[in-house]
Amino acid sequence: MKISTKGRYGLRAVLDIALHDDGETPVSLTEIAERQYVSVNYLEQLMTKLKKANIVKGVRGAQGGYHMARPADEISVGEVLRALEGSLEPVDCAEIMTDGIPCEGAKACVTKFVWKRIGDAINDAVDHLMLSDLVDEGKSLINNEKAVAGNCVRG
Repeated sequence: MKISTKGRYGLRAVLDIALHDDGETPVSLTEIAERQYVSVNYLEQLMTKLKKANIVKGVRGAQGGYHMARPADEISVGEVLRALEGSLEPVDCAEIMTDGIPCEGAKACVTKFVWKRIGDAINDAVDHLMLSDLVDEGKSLINNEKAVAGNCVRG
């Protein structure tokens, strides 16, 4: 399974909002675009999907932008990725997706067990990784970067 730019950039944008959302001033798309090196136009498309999934909420107007719709510890990485990508299953196999008609060879197919295990592992990983975990990691990286910069000696 390969995550597209929608998933990668969208997750980065949501994390940016979670890191910079103070609860009062919305985080603007321009700020996110500058920090994440993503175009504002592309972010607008992603935010539409994230709003529909109740992950972010928009504030209109000149001072508008985005807030998290819910606390970061209530939103999994899997929820964000599914809002942007759809299913995270590694293959289109009705036997493991449980929402389609099995193919002709389904009864004798042994590989479906491989795809099921891979899909289960992916879903388990992203469903148990919360945005708050990544926010904590992000803050740690920022603090370490500041500490290293503060120790630099210029000669």
